Amino acid sequence: MRILLTRAHEDAERTEKKLAALGHEVVIAPVLRVVLTGDPAPADPHDALIVTSAHAVEGLAAYPDKAVPVFSVGERTTDALLEAGFTAVATAEGDAVSLSRLIRETLQPPRTLLHVTARHHKEEPAASLSAAGFTMLSWEVYEAEALAAWPEAALEALRTGKIEAVLHYSRRSADLFVRQAEKAGLRSAILGCLHLCLSEDVSAPLKAIGAATRMASWPHEDALLELVRSPS
Repeated sequence: MRILLTRAHEDAERTEKKLAALGHEVVIAPVLRVVLTGDPAPADPHDALIVTSAHAVEGLAAYPDKAVPVFSVGERTTDALLEAGFTAVATAEGDAVSLSRLIRETLQPPRTLLHVTARHHKEEPAASLSAAGFTMLSWEVYEAEALAAWPEAALEALRTGKIEAVLHYSRRSADLFVRQAEKAGLRSAILGCLHLCLSEDVSAPLKAIGAATRMASWPHEDALLELVRSPS
Protein backbone atom coordinates (compact mmCIF):
# COMPACT_ATOMS: atom_id res chain seq x y z
CA MET A 1 0.00 0.00 0.00
CA ARG A 2 1.22 3.52 -0.77
CA ILE A 3 0.69 5.77 2.26
CA LEU A 4 0.90 9.56 2.58
CA LEU A 5 2.43 10.98 5.77
CA THR A 6 1.69 14.60 6.66
CA ARG A 7 3.66 14.76 9.93
CA ALA A 8 6.58 17.13 10.47
CA HIS A 9 9.50 15.76 8.45
CA GLU A 10 11.57 14.33 11.31
CA ASP A 11 8.52 12.53 12.72
CA ALA A 12 7.50 11.29 9.28
CA GLU A 13 10.92 9.77 8.69
CA ARG A 14 10.61 7.67 11.86
CA THR A 15 7.16 6.48 10.85
CA GLU A 16 8.36 5.78 7.31
CA LYS A 17 10.85 3.21 8.65
CA LYS A 18 8.08 1.42 10.56
CA LEU A 19 5.81 1.35 7.53
CA ALA A 20 8.61 0.18 5.25
CA ALA A 21 9.23 -2.72 7.64
CA LEU A 22 5.58 -3.66 7.13
CA GLY A 23 6.08 -3.64 3.37
CA HIS A 24 4.42 -0.32 2.54
CA GLU A 25 5.61 2.52 0.34
CA VAL A 26 5.56 6.00 1.85
CA VAL A 27 5.20 9.49 0.39
CA ILE A 28 6.13 12.28 2.81
CA ALA A 29 4.25 15.58 2.53
CA PRO A 30 4.54 17.58 5.77
CA VAL A 31 1.80 20.12 6.40
CA LEU A 32 3.78 21.74 9.22
CA ARG A 33 7.24 22.11 10.73
CA VAL A 34 8.23 22.34 14.37
CA VAL A 35 10.17 25.41 15.58
CA LEU A 36 11.04 26.80 19.02
CA THR A 37 9.12 29.88 20.12
CA GLY A 38 11.88 31.41 22.25
CA ASP A 39 9.31 32.26 24.94
CA PRO A 40 10.86 32.49 28.44
CA ALA A 41 9.72 30.19 31.20
CA PRO A 42 7.16 31.61 33.65
CA ALA A 43 8.82 33.14 36.70
CA ASP A 44 6.31 31.49 39.05
CA PRO A 45 7.70 28.66 41.20
CA HIS A 46 6.45 25.17 40.35
CA ASP A 47 6.75 21.68 41.81
CA ALA A 48 6.99 19.58 38.64
CA LEU A 49 7.04 19.69 34.86
CA ILE A 50 4.57 18.10 32.48
CA VAL A 51 5.94 17.33 29.01
CA THR A 52 3.45 16.16 26.39
CA SER A 53 5.76 15.89 23.37
CA ALA A 54 9.38 15.11 22.62
CA HIS A 55 9.36 18.31 20.55
CA ALA A 56 9.22 20.29 23.82
CA VAL A 57 12.47 18.86 25.15
CA GLU A 58 14.73 21.01 22.97
CA GLY A 59 13.12 24.07 24.54
CA LEU A 60 14.15 22.75 27.98
CA ALA A 61 17.86 22.74 27.14
CA ALA A 62 18.62 25.67 29.44
CA TYR A 63 16.26 24.61 32.22
CA PRO A 64 18.48 24.75 35.33
CA ASP A 65 17.11 21.97 37.57
CA LYS A 66 17.47 18.64 35.81
CA ALA A 67 16.42 16.85 39.03
CA VAL A 68 12.93 18.40 39.03
CA PRO A 69 10.12 15.81 38.88
CA VAL A 70 8.94 15.46 35.28
CA PHE A 71 5.79 13.73 34.06
CA SER A 72 6.19 12.53 30.48
CA VAL A 73 3.35 11.57 28.15
CA GLY A 74 5.11 8.49 26.75
CA GLU A 75 8.27 6.52 26.13
CA ARG A 76 9.72 8.55 23.25
CA THR A 77 9.31 11.78 25.21
CA THR A 78 10.92 10.11 28.23
CA ASP A 79 13.88 8.98 26.12
CA ALA A 80 14.39 12.57 24.94
CA LEU A 81 14.15 13.90 28.51
CA LEU A 82 16.68 11.39 29.84
CA GLU A 83 19.03 12.21 26.97
CA ALA A 84 18.69 15.89 27.89
CA GLY A 85 19.81 15.12 31.44
CA PHE A 86 16.56 15.00 33.41
CA THR A 87 16.81 12.37 36.14
CA ALA A 88 13.36 12.08 37.75
CA VAL A 89 10.98 11.20 34.92
CA ALA A 90 7.69 9.33 35.34
CA THR A 91 6.16 7.98 32.14
CA ALA A 92 2.49 7.73 31.16
CA GLU A 93 0.98 5.48 28.50
CA GLY A 94 1.18 7.83 25.53
CA ASP A 95 -1.95 9.95 25.93
CA ALA A 96 -3.28 12.85 28.00
CA VAL A 97 -5.77 10.72 29.95
CA SER A 98 -3.12 8.35 31.31
CA LEU A 99 -0.80 11.30 31.95
CA SER A 100 -3.39 13.09 34.07
CA ARG A 101 -4.11 9.88 35.94
CA LEU A 102 -0.41 9.27 36.63
CA ILE A 103 0.01 12.76 38.07
CA ARG A 104 -3.12 12.50 40.23
CA GLU A 105 -1.96 9.14 41.58
CA THR A 106 1.55 10.45 42.30
CA LEU A 107 0.99 13.95 43.69
CA GLN A 108 -1.53 15.44 46.06
CA PRO A 109 -2.88 18.96 45.43
CA PRO A 110 -2.35 21.74 46.00
CA ARG A 111 0.77 21.62 43.80
CA THR A 112 1.83 23.89 40.97
CA LEU A 113 2.61 22.15 37.68
CA LEU A 114 4.33 23.67 34.66
CA HIS A 115 3.03 22.26 31.38
CA VAL A 116 5.80 22.53 28.77
CA THR A 117 3.87 22.45 25.53
CA ALA A 118 3.14 23.80 22.05
CA ARG A 119 1.63 27.10 20.97
CA HIS A 120 -1.44 25.17 19.77
CA HIS A 121 -2.34 22.60 22.40
CA LYS A 122 -5.37 20.79 23.71
CA GLU A 123 -7.07 21.42 27.04
CA GLU A 124 -5.93 18.10 28.47
CA PRO A 125 -4.25 17.22 30.72
CA ALA A 126 -4.45 20.74 32.19
CA ALA A 127 -8.25 20.81 32.44
CA SER A 128 -8.62 17.62 34.50
CA LEU A 129 -5.64 18.52 36.68
CA SER A 130 -7.05 21.97 37.40
CA ALA A 131 -10.37 20.35 38.29
CA ALA A 132 -8.49 18.05 40.69
CA GLY A 133 -7.06 21.05 42.56
CA PHE A 134 -3.66 21.57 40.93
CA THR A 135 -2.45 25.00 39.87
CA MET A 136 -1.49 24.88 36.19
CA LEU A 137 1.10 27.04 34.45
CA SER A 138 1.79 26.86 30.72
CA TRP A 139 5.07 27.38 28.89
CA GLU A 140 4.70 27.28 25.10
CA VAL A 141 8.23 26.37 24.04
CA TYR A 142 7.52 25.28 20.46
CA GLU A 143 4.98 25.66 17.71
CA ALA A 144 3.98 23.77 14.61
CA GLU A 145 4.12 26.23 11.70
CA ALA A 146 1.94 25.54 8.69
CA LEU A 147 3.85 24.93 5.47
CA ALA A 148 2.64 26.62 2.31
CA ALA A 149 2.78 23.69 -0.09
CA TRP A 150 3.50 19.98 -0.52
CA PRO A 151 6.35 18.44 -2.49
CA GLU A 152 5.52 17.93 -6.16
CA ALA A 153 5.93 14.16 -5.80
CA ALA A 154 3.11 14.11 -3.24
CA LEU A 155 0.86 16.29 -5.39
CA GLU A 156 1.44 14.06 -8.39
CA ALA A 157 0.77 10.90 -6.38
CA LEU A 158 -2.56 12.31 -5.23
CA ARG A 159 -3.51 13.60 -8.69
CA THR A 160 -2.91 10.20 -10.24
CA GLY A 161 -4.71 8.22 -7.55
CA LYS A 162 -1.58 6.47 -6.29
CA ILE A 163 -2.20 7.23 -2.60
CA GLU A 164 -4.33 4.58 -0.92
CA ALA A 165 -4.22 5.81 2.69
CA VAL A 166 -3.23 8.89 4.69
CA LEU A 167 -2.15 8.81 8.35
CA HIS A 168 -3.28 11.67 10.61
CA TYR A 169 -1.83 12.37 14.06
CA SER A 170 -3.44 15.66 15.16
CA ARG A 171 -6.59 17.63 14.50
CA ARG A 172 -4.56 20.67 13.46
CA SER A 173 -2.52 18.74 10.89
CA ALA A 174 -5.69 17.08 9.56
CA ASP A 175 -7.32 20.49 9.19
CA LEU A 176 -4.24 21.86 7.40
CA PHE A 177 -4.20 18.79 5.16
CA VAL A 178 -7.80 19.41 4.06
CA ARG A 179 -7.16 23.12 3.47
CA GLN A 180 -3.99 22.52 1.45
CA ALA A 181 -5.64 19.80 -0.61
CA GLU A 182 -8.55 22.07 -1.46
CA LYS A 183 -6.15 24.90 -2.31
CA ALA A 184 -4.35 22.55 -4.72
CA GLY A 185 -7.61 21.42 -6.30
CA LEU A 186 -7.28 17.92 -4.85
CA ARG A 187 -10.45 17.61 -2.79
CA SER A 188 -11.79 14.77 -4.94
CA ALA A 189 -8.39 13.05 -4.78
CA ILE A 190 -8.30 12.98 -0.99
CA LEU A 191 -11.89 11.77 -0.89
CA GLY A 192 -10.64 8.74 -2.78
CA CYS A 193 -8.20 7.82 0.02
CA LEU A 194 -8.75 6.06 3.32
CA HIS A 195 -7.85 8.32 6.25
CA LEU A 196 -6.46 6.57 9.33
CA CYS A 197 -6.71 8.83 12.39
CA LEU A 198 -5.22 8.75 15.86
CA SER A 199 -8.55 9.68 17.48
CA GLU A 200 -12.12 10.79 16.84
CA ASP A 201 -11.06 14.40 17.41
CA VAL A 202 -8.32 14.10 14.76
CA SER A 203 -10.84 12.79 12.24
CA ALA A 204 -13.26 15.74 12.57
CA PRO A 205 -11.94 17.91 9.66
CA LEU A 206 -11.95 14.85 7.38
CA LYS A 207 -15.44 13.74 8.34
CA ALA A 208 -16.64 17.28 7.69
CA ILE A 209 -15.85 16.88 3.97
CA GLY A 210 -17.19 13.33 3.75
CA ALA A 211 -13.85 11.50 3.72
CA ALA A 212 -13.66 7.82 4.68
CA THR A 213 -12.00 7.54 8.10
CA ARG A 214 -10.99 4.90 10.58
CA MET A 215 -9.90 5.59 14.16
CA ALA A 216 -7.15 3.97 16.19
CA SER A 217 -8.37 1.94 19.17
CA TRP A 218 -6.31 4.18 21.47
CA PRO A 219 -4.31 7.39 20.81
CA HIS A 220 -0.89 5.85 20.15
CA GLU A 221 1.05 5.25 16.95
CA ASP A 222 1.12 1.50 17.60
CA ALA A 223 -2.68 1.46 17.36
CA LEU A 224 -2.54 3.54 14.19
CA LEU A 225 -0.14 1.04 12.64
CA GLU A 226 -2.57 -1.74 13.55
CA LEU A 227 -5.07 0.00 11.27
CA VAL A 228 -2.47 -0.10 8.51
CA ARG A 229 -2.09 -3.84 9.01
CA SER A 230 -5.85 -4.35 8.65
CA PRO A 231 -7.34 -1.22 7.02
CA SER A 232 -10.72 -2.69 6.05
